[in-house]
Amino acid sequence: MTERKSIDIDGFVHKNPIPNASRIGNILMTGIIYGKDSRTDTIPDTMAGQCALVFEHMKSIVEAAGGTTENILKVNIYLKDPADRAAVNGEWVKMFPDEHARPARHSHGGCNPPYLVGCDFTAVFD
Repeated sequence: MTERKSIDIDGFVHKNPIPNASRIGNILMTGIIYGKDSRTDTIPDTMAGQCALVFEHMKSIVEAAGGTTENILKVNIYLKDPADRAAVNGEWVKMFPDEHARPARHSHGGCNPPYLVGCDFTAVFD
């Protein structure tokens, strides 16, 4: 069995005793990632502000695990309002500009207040 490694980044810490992500072999899976800056203990009031932090954390986590955003295979997006995808789509296109090489994505409702958006993702490494 390959050893499991916990991945954590500065600026995003869970309140519960869990890591930001866990990697076994070539697979990385995250817990929920919210748009909170743990360094300042602040949550932006806007969808755009929270979304920018979610994507910043996503990039930092995959890089802390030894990869790049090219390793991200699937992203689940959780929204307070499932119809509110404009900010997500803007950050999505910035992070994944090649429309022929984007990860799979599924958006859901059910984001926990006070958050407007969150995600989890799976990445695969060579």
